[in-house]
Order: sequence, then C-alpha cells, then structure tokens
Amino acid sequence: MNDRPTGFQHGLTNYGDRDFSLYLRRSFAQSMGYSKEMLAKPVIGIAYTPSGFNNCHRHFPELLDAVKRGVLAAGALPVEFPTVSLGEVFLNPTSLKFRNLMSMDTEEMIRAQPMDAVVLMGGCDKTVPAQLMGAVSANKPAVMLIAGPMMTGRHRGERLGACTDCRRFWAQYRAGNIDSQEIAMVEGRLATTAGTCAVMGTASTMACIAEALGMILPGTAAIPAVHADRLRAAEATGAAAVRLIGSKLTPQAIVNEKSVENALRVLLAIGGSTNAIIHLTAIAGRAGVKISLERLNELSDTTPVLVNLKPVGNGYMEDFYAGGGMGALLRELKDLMHLDCMTVTGETLGERLAGETVDWVDRNIIAERAKPLEPEGGLVALFGNLAPQGAILKRSAADSKLFEMEGKAVVFSSLEDLAARIDDPALEVEANDILVLQNSGPHSVSAMPESGYLPIPKKLASKGVKDMIRVSDARMSGTAFGTIVLHVTPDAASGGPLGLVRNGDRIRLSVKSRRIELLVDEMELQKRATAMPPAPAKPTRGYAKLYAQEILGADEGCDFAFLRGKG
Repeated sequence: MNDRPTGFQHGLTNYGDRDFSLYLRRSFAQSMGYSKEMLAKPVIGIAYTPSGFNNCHRHFPELLDAVKRGVLAAGALPVEFPTVSLGEVFLNPTSLKFRNLMSMDTEEMIRAQPMDAVVLMGGCDKTVPAQLMGAVSANKPAVMLIAGPMMTGRHRGERLGACTDCRRFWAQYRAGNIDSQEIAMVEGRLATTAGTCAVMGTASTMACIAEALGMILPGTAAIPAVHADRLRAAEATGAAAVRLIGSKLTPQAIVNEKSVENALRVLLAIGGSTNAIIHLTAIAGRAGVKISLERLNELSDTTPVLVNLKPVGNGYMEDFYAGGGMGALLRELKDLMHLDCMTVTGETLGERLAGETVDWVDRNIIAERAKPLEPEGGLVALFGNLAPQGAILKRSAADSKLFEMEGKAVVFSSLEDLAARIDDPALEVEANDILVLQNSGPHSVSAMPESGYLPIPKKLASKGVKDMIRVSDARMSGTAFGTIVLHVTPDAASGGPLGLVRNGDRIRLSVKSRRIELLVDEMELQKRATAMPPAPAKPTRGYAKLYAQEILGADEGCDFAFLRGKG
C-alpha cells in the first residue's frame, strides 16, 4: 500500500496495523459515496461554522458550495467539518468566554483529521480570532474566508446598519425622544440580510486585520455577505487552499512580529474596535509574538485615521468595499508598512500592492494621508495607578472635550448593581462625574462582557447628556461610541486597583499624557485592599473551571496560559 501521507492517509487512527487502518478508513469513506479516484486526491478541510444561533453565518451553505467548487476545480477533495460556532448576541454571559474553547476545537480538529490544508469559514466577532488562534497553533497550511458584512436597511428615508444605529436609536428611546412603537419598527430594520454588522465593528475590524496579516485573499475583507463577489471570493479561497498543499506558508510563517505590526497600523487607521487589541494580542501570542501597549501608542501617534465609517464616521462597510476597500487603504499606508511580509497567496505585501490595478477611490470614505479624518490613530493605551498594566480608549469615537478632565467617581460594583441603580431617579450623579463599573473583567464571573458602554443615567439622558467618561475592566462593542476607558488591567476580580475605587473618589483622565489616575493616597488604598471581602468560590467542574483556572488578563489577550506559543 502507498505510504505517501496525503489526503485520507494523513494521521491514521491507531489500531496497531497501519495498512488495516487505511483499509478501514477507505471502506468507511466509500460508505459516503466517494469514488476511489476521489479518495486518492489530497484533502482540503473546511472548518464550517453555521449555526441556528449565529445569524451572521446563515449564508454559509451557499458559500460552502462555492469553496468546494474552487477546491474541486483545483484538483483536491473538499471535506467540511463542524466546530463550535459563536453567535455574538446568543451567548451567556458573553461570547468572549467561549472564544478560547472554539480555538481549541479548531486547533485539535485540524490536527486530528486527515487534511492537507484547511479553509477557515468565520465571520461573527469571536469566530475569526478563534479560528486564527487555532490555525496558528495547529500550523497546517490555512486560508480564511470571511462571512462579509450585512447590507444596510432603511427607516423613514435613513440608512440603518447594525449596530451603531442600534445604540443610537436605543439612546433616543431611553431619553424619551422616540416612543415604543418607533423603536419596535427600528428593531425590524437594523439587520435585514445575512452577514456581520454593517459598520466597522469587531467583526469587520477583524476581517481587515486578517487581510493585513496576510491570512485571507487580497481584497476580500470588505465584500458584503450577499454580494456575488463574496461567492467568487469563496471559490478563489478554495483554489488557494489547494495551492497551499505542501507549502511552507503555514500560519506561523505568516503571523510574525512584522505582520502583527502591519495589522496594528490598519487597526489604528480604520478607527477599529477596541476588542481587536485583545484578539490580535491572543493571535500573536499563539505565534510567540508579544504586543506592547507602549508600542501601540507609538504607532498610534504616527498613524492617521483614514476610514470614514461608523461608529467613528458616517459610512458603512458596503461603502468601504465600493470605495476601494483594503487595497486603497493599504496603498495610503504603504510607506508605514512592512512590505516584505508574506501573505497566504505566496506574494509579499509589497508585491501584492505593486500588482494591483488602481481603480477609483471614494475619498469621502477612504481619505488621503494628506487629508486624514484624524491626524492620529483611533486607539490609545492609558497607564497610571488605576491601570498599572494598561487600559484602552477609542479616542476616535470619543468626545475630545472630555480628554483632559478630573471628576468624581460614581461606582457600580457589578453588572447587577449597574442594572439596579443606573436609572434610579435618586442616583447622585452629574454630567461631569465619572461612571465606574467594577468586576466585569476577564477574571470576573461575567467573563468580560461588552458592558463597558455604560448607559447614560436616564435622569441625565433626558436632559440631553450624550457622553460621559466611563471606566471599567469590561469590553465594549466595536460598534459603540463614547469617552469610555476599557480593559483596565489588572481587573477588579483579580485584585486590581479598580476594585478599590469608592463613590466620591476623584479620578483624573489625561489622554495627552496617556494617564488615568485614582487620586487617593497609597495608605488609604492599602487599607481598602485589606478590608476587601474574599473572592467568590471558583467553578469546580467543566469548561467554567478550566476558564477560571487559566484565563489571562486583557494585556495578554484573555487567552489561556497553556495555549500560548513560545517566543
């Protein structure tokens, strides 16, 4: 029998007799209707993630057909396999808790099953980083296919897109500016097609990052989910996977210090999601690459915001694609990028850009470097005694009038406390106070949900207050906006200073100095730390136990300690 380990001959089940293992595998494979000629071909695995609990992926059956078409035309056998699928709004307490589980599932199924290369089909927020994390760790030739963003809907002559407009209308409803009838109408018009959020939220940010890393085909990050070009991209991705067979272009050859820095530049230029810092840190960590928040600030100071999409600007992802997409953006950033980075096509980034035909660019959506939307990058890291290991502010989506300010802390000790009191008419709060949410970080029971977008207290919202400084160890949706300090590390649940803040304490924010300080003397903080109640008991079984034991802080990408690569 042929000992060449390709296709179904890879990784035989161990029965103590290799020839018997292969004979049995082929027998069972033939029960699925494969001919012997097909079984002799190399195999392209397809990590396939549709789910009834994942609206973003509802078009995946059609995309799968196109991927298979590309694989077959290129001479290999496509075989899809299921993994965990994470639908952002259908998971409790939050999808981030299960990102690492999906990454483990992806990694181990790539390793365990007989495939020569793999296509990763993902889209919804945590699926893309989970698949890239798993693929980097498995290190088998891989190429990603992104779901693509939704198209926009309409409401009374206005374009709507999830989910920046979701939040804008909800804020109007909370403030009493629209009634229950209209908010119900808006609810049915925000998300009207397959695909991920229509703005530059976390899903679209991660799609752009995947292209900047070189892990998806050029020009495919922004194609709308329901566009015919998305199907053509799927077919091309299947063919590209076949070309990767036997190649040294594995994920660890593509994801390295230089390509990660390219991805950071793109993140800053698109005014992308704060969540992407956590996810890119985790992806890089699997390749043994560390992301420094100090280096993030250096890059942010020299990378302008160029993309005019919500929540930073006015456009939607369909506009970004029609206006030139990632190719146009990368050409504007060309002199800031590491052009020698390899991509999944076998070309370097520089070769890719040199070979592209320059088409029309919509300068209302993708600005020239000489005329940026903002002169500096969209994100900035803050440090200080309140965040010794850092915190993140999306300054491009914040009110610059609040960037240099000192205010009184109004503290919520948990999500439950927030829900119980934020709209209480008796809440003692003023517009220049600083809202603080504790115990919502990665080590908390709530596992770092997107609750950092604290609502403006109803008593202030009804008076027209639209933004306040808000500070937490939580995350916020990439579609959200406001002067919101996130990912405070160490988090409160792991003993960080955030847990020591009390009502009435003074907090000083200085974006210019990259500082966030709790203006309480050290002796008082030590006294408070000594009086803190014991931490709640940790889970004793299942994935919840594994999560509680192994979760790392936001500065290390909220990965599990035992999954990280060696630098």
